[in-house]
Amino acid sequence: MQIKDIIGLDGAKLVKGNEQEYLTNFSKDTRTLQKGDTYIGIKGELYDGCDFYKEAIQKGAKTLILKNMALENIPENINVIFVNNPNDFLIELAKKKRNTLNIPIIAVTGSVGKTSTKNIISAVLSTKYKVLKTKGNLNTKIGLALTILSITDEEIAVVEMGMNQFGEIRALTNLAKPNVAVITNIGTAHIGNLGSRENILKAKLEIIEGLNGPLIINNDNSLLHDWQKNNSFTYPIITYGLENKSDYFGTNITYNAFGSSFKLNNEDVNINVLGKHFIYNVLVAFAIGDLFKVEHSNIIATLKHLELEPHRMELIKKPFYTIIDDTYNASYDSVYYALEVLSKYSKTRIAILGDILELGEYAPEIHQKIGKLIVSNNINILITIGNLALEINNEALKNGFNKNNSYHFNTNEEAINLLNTLDLKDSTILVKASHSMDFLTIVNALNK
Repeated sequence: MQIKDIIGLDGAKLVKGNEQEYLTNFSKDTRTLQKGDTYIGIKGELYDGCDFYKEAIQKGAKTLILKNMALENIPENINVIFVNNPNDFLIELAKKKRNTLNIPIIAVTGSVGKTSTKNIISAVLSTKYKVLKTKGNLNTKIGLALTILSITDEEIAVVEMGMNQFGEIRALTNLAKPNVAVITNIGTAHIGNLGSRENILKAKLEIIEGLNGPLIINNDNSLLHDWQKNNSFTYPIITYGLENKSDYFGTNITYNAFGSSFKLNNEDVNINVLGKHFIYNVLVAFAIGDLFKVEHSNIIATLKHLELEPHRMELIKKPFYTIIDDTYNASYDSVYYALEVLSKYSKTRIAILGDILELGEYAPEIHQKIGKLIVSNNINILITIGNLALEINNEALKNGFNKNNSYHFNTNEEAINLLNTLDLKDSTILVKASHSMDFLTIVNALNK
C-alpha cells in the first residue's frame, strides 16, 4: 500500500516525504530492521519505540511512523508519518489489510503446543501452497498485526494466538478473521490470572467470535470433550484424539530411538520427534491437510523430517549422554508429556526441573502433582531449582523417591556444580522450567 492509502487512519498525517511511496516490511525492532523497512514506534511495557527513531534511520528505515514528537536531523529521503497512537494505528492498519486479503487464515491457540502445532501445519501445507506463518511466538495483538501486514503473495497464513487474560483472544480473532481455528488443549497455563481451567476454556473459546469455518479441537482434553458434546450442532467441529474416538483418531503408538509412530485409520505414520503431544499436533495437521486437499503421501513424507523450534524437546546427543532441551517454557501439561518421553529411555533418567510460573494459588498443588509424576515415570535422579520446585522434590520423596538421588538448589549455578561431579555416562537428561528460570544456562553447561 502507498502512504496516501493510510492518511487519516488513527489521525495519520504525512509531515515529511512523498505520499506516493509504498510502505513495505513493517518493523518495530531496530535490532532486526532491514534497509528500506517501515519503522513503527510501538510502546511496550519497558520502552517507547518512538525514542529509537534515530537508530531506525541509521539501520536504513525508509519511513517512520511515530507519535507526534520533536524530531532532529531527519535526512531528506526519509518519510515521516505522525499518528495518534502507534500501537492502535498498527492494529487498525492490519484490520484494513485483512479486509483486502482473499486468502484463508488458520489460527492456533491452546494452553500448550501452539508453536509446534503451527509449525507442523505450515510444513504440511507448504507441500502444496505458499504459506506464511507467525514468526517464533509473535502471538500477541502486535505480533499478529505485523504478521498480517507481512502477507504478500502467500496463499495461506497460519497464525498463533496467545493469551493470559479474558478478551485477548477476542481481539486477536476479530483482527485475523480466521477461516479455520485450532484449540490444542485447555491446561493450567495462566491459571493464576484466570482462576480456573473453566475460565481458561471460556477465554480460548473467544476464538469462535471471529471464526468463519470449522473449529478443530483436542477431543482427549476433558473440558474440550465435554464442550464439543454440547455444541456439536451449533458449530462445525472437527475432533482429534488418541483416547476418545474422534474424526482423526491415532492408534498403535510406539516410540523408538528415532521418534514416534502410530496408525491413522490404516495408514502408518512416522514422525522424527518423541512424545504423545507431538502426535496430537500431527493429527491436527492431517485434519487441516484434508481441508486443503493435501495428499496424505505428502503429509506422511513431510512428518519424517520435522524441524521444531529451538529448545522444544530438542535432542542434543553428546558422546556419553543425551540432553532433552525443553527449556523454552513449562506448564503442568508440557512437563507431564516431557517426563513421559524421558521414561521411555533406558539407563539413567535425570530430570532437572524448575519453577512453573503464573499459577497463582494453584502453584503448590500443581508442583506437587509433578512430584508424583517423577515417581510414576521411574526417574532415577531428580534435581530441582527454585522455591516452587521444592514442592516437586518434597512430594517425590513422600511418594517413595530415593532421597540419595534427590537434590534441590536455589540457583542454576549450584545445580551445574553438582552435574560436574556426577557420572553422566549413559544418561538422558531432561532440562525444563518456565522461561524466566533461564535453564538454557544448564543446557549450555551440559553441552560444552
